Amino acid sequence: MDHDRHAAHAASFTQNADEYAAVRPGYPPAAVDLLVPAGATAVLDLAAGTGKLTESLVARGLSVVAVEPADGMRAQLVARLPQVEVHAGTAERIPLPDASVDAVTVAQAWHWFDEPAAAAEVARVLRPGGQVGVVWNDRDEDVPWVGAYGALLHEIAGPQLARGTRPTLGEAFGDVVRTDVRWDHVLTPDELVRLAGTRSYALVLPPAERAALLARVRDLVTTHPAIAGQAHIPVPYLTRVYTARVR
Repeated sequence: MDHDRHAAHAASFTQNADEYAAVRPGYPPAAVDLLVPAGATAVLDLAAGTGKLTESLVARGLSVVAVEPADGMRAQLVARLPQVEVHAGTAERIPLPDASVDAVTVAQAWHWFDEPAAAAEVARVLRPGGQVGVVWNDRDEDVPWVGAYGALLHEIAGPQLARGTRPTLGEAFGDVVRTDVRWDHVLTPDELVRLAGTRSYALVLPPAERAALLARVRDLVTTHPAIAGQAHIPVPYLTRVYTARVR
């Protein structure tokens, strides 16, 4: 993806942040267990979005600071979690002091970063021995109906950034460990259609093309024999968790 297209897709999340908050999946407890090392008390949730992961961290009694660049996303986060310290900022310029947190979490966002600059900044804000955890929710498209749903989105997505892949962290970190967690995110048929509209490549479409895409998704959701007529649809996810310790 070229730089201008990358920037447009990244900026798209300021639109429809309320939809993102409403229908995007959170993160299963088993994944959160992996992201927060034993003994950690201070955690930075980087590129925190609307607070999907932040909420789970707060629920564990952790001292959480959230950093998010998109105004719309940040507004949703503040409304959802008014007790959390929230900053405007980017992964490449984290507005925190050196060695100030025990763990840094990055949910569904590492692919938007300048990797070398972000890795250096994460290493800077971590205390010695601290951990970075990068987590991805990916639909399990080996399930036939989920594969058909994904195929509709892939038709219009064009060349995509590498998602769900191992982060490159550099020499400041030890080995990166991957652990997979399988779980279901349960949605109504309408929510499943709306979920498609929260993807960056759908957000940047002209209105008529976006409406046409969502109409095709709605047709699939209401007619595919595996899910037609269901009031609540379990969407199978494979959550990939990558963790590494700063040296």
